[in-house]
Amino acid sequence: MSIPERPKSRLSAAARQADIVQILLALTAQHSPADITTMDIAKAIGLTQGAVFRHFPTKEAIWLAVLGWVQQSLLGNIANAAQSTPDPLKALRAVFRAHVQFIEAYPGVPRIIFNELQKPGDSPLKQRVRIILQSHKKTVMDLLQQAKQQGQVAAGLRPDCASTLFLGAIQGLVMQSMASGSLADMGKLAEGVLEAFLTGVESRESK
Repeated sequence: MSIPERPKSRLSAAARQADIVQILLALTAQHSPADITTMDIAKAIGLTQGAVFRHFPTKEAIWLAVLGWVQQSLLGNIANAAQSTPDPLKALRAVFRAHVQFIEAYPGVPRIIFNELQKPGDSPLKQRVRIILQSHKKTVMDLLQQAKQQGQVAAGLRPDCASTLFLGAIQGLVMQSMASGSLADMGKLAEGVLEAFLTGVESRESK
């Protein structure tokens, strides 16, 4: 994700806040979130550090705004994918692909989430990350429960455990791609991982 060009006209406060969020998303695609300073944000957006703080009172407030955008955008994409078909297993495929495509478009997002989860203690930022992950998991659990009711998955399947495996598969793809230094091949690997997951949960009678 490249850093977007800065608009030359004066922006409203809301538009400038949105602009700062997008700049930070672009910066996290290239740098560890822990290393990004408000001065880095100011330089990238063409403002003074003081101007950044006129739009956000603290650095934590900036990160909360970023996570708020992730929550709305990622969960919105996932909800749309889950509702794209009445077939729950096909919807699961769509959810998996929507998540992978979001990461490919915004590669800094996993860095932000992993950065917050590894910190000791609790914070508003970690709470927001948990809300995002729990909401995503619930969507997957609901689809698996529907698939179970329709006999599409094994009768003994536990949707709570299977949804953890589903999210873990995506997180594993992210970690492997980050280790290789590029998310470019993530989409290709994702299809194989998705097929392996579905093969494991599908009912033998439904095949």
